[in-house]
Amino acid sequence: MRQLVFLGMGKMGLPMAMHLQNKVGLTKLSVFDVDASRLRLAEQEGLRPVVDLPRALSEAQMIFSSLPNDAALLTVAQEVLAHASTGAVLIDTSTVSVSASAEVNQMLQAKGLQYLRVTVSGNNHMAQAAQLTVMASGPKTCFDECLECLAAWGSKIFYLGEAEQSRLMKLVVNLMIVQTSAMLAEGLTLGRAGGLDWSQMWQVIAESAVGSPIIKAKSAQLGLPLGQRDFEPTFTVVQMQKDLSLMLEAADQLNVPLVQTATTFEWMKSAVAKGDAGLDYAAVIKVIERMSGLAD
Repeated sequence: MRQLVFLGMGKMGLPMAMHLQNKVGLTKLSVFDVDASRLRLAEQEGLRPVVDLPRALSEAQMIFSSLPNDAALLTVAQEVLAHASTGAVLIDTSTVSVSASAEVNQMLQAKGLQYLRVTVSGNNHMAQAAQLTVMASGPKTCFDECLECLAAWGSKIFYLGEAEQSRLMKLVVNLMIVQTSAMLAEGLTLGRAGGLDWSQMWQVIAESAVGSPIIKAKSAQLGLPLGQRDFEPTFTVVQMQKDLSLMLEAADQLNVPLVQTATTFEWMKSAVAKGDAGLDYAAVIKVIERMSGLAD
């Protein structure tokens, strides 16, 4: 029986761990989080908390992680280095910088540990429904061995290469997602300032040539009358700020001028300054409305 450990029971990690337990056979899975409340929630959902983390890491063939940032990934990598057995694989699903991920790879290789970078596209609702798009990079043999586990999270799975390709691909996808919201912010504000009906604009846009899945999803969320539109977060302004900083860092390293993305980053700062940090990242719409003298 395979021994699996999953580190990080956040909004994405918890449903992903549950799918591993429910859909992958012949597996003994235990979970861990530094936040005791998240660990209790995982236990309530039927997952088994780790009792002895060093021992669990030493016995695991596969160690999964879903973490908030570079620092958390580097900390977990040190724990894996200290306790994991030679040949074990770390499958990290976090959104982190290309540079931090490459540093972790060097650390793990030195001890004979494998490293699969697995980024996912989709929100926590899609994670719960096992409808994530999965992007992986790392040793091909490692990818093949982990494919059954990855398939528990969604049917759209892409192998992108031997190194950090999945990290960069995630940033590319998220760049286009956040810029879609920035585009909507300008277009919708222009229409609203000219007297177009808010809900009708969403209906037309969603059915037009630009009606992508992300626009259709935002239309269902925000296309209600102005007094009822819903900025309940699927992904917060602060979370998107973090991803924007990773995009700009990668662009700086690769000498790519992301002018529009840099502007959107500044708009997100304005949203935070106005108290919208915990709203959905589509609150960038409110930023442009305020700049145009329009009330909510």
